[in-house]
Amino acid sequence: MGDYETAGGSLKFKGGGGITKKKKKKTDPAKVKAALEAEESTPPPSKPIKVIEKTAAEIKFEEVQQKRQEEKVLKSAMKSHKEKVADLNRKLEEMTEHYDIPKVGPG
Repeated sequence: MGDYETAGGSLKFKGGGGITKKKKKKTDPAKVKAALEAEESTPPPSKPIKVIEKTAAEIKFEEVQQKRQEEKVLKSAMKSHKEKVADLNRKLEEMTEHYDIPKVGPG
């Protein structure tokens, strides 16, 4: 055999057990019906409902957040598309360019 010739065939796993498939369990229709009837006859356990009360600070915070959200919506609704584009351009002009070399040092 040369350096690049192979014996051929597929690779073998250690142990050689191969793949074993799980067997499906057969369900008995009579048992299924009995289980469903048992569930229907017993009422589900009732869980106590937790009532979460908010503090005065939480209520005030939510009111302020709602008010700010409404103001923001009204402010953006009053602008035309032209004004929005102008604002965006102004903002982009004020930003520093990420590819500019910062001037550091005395020179």
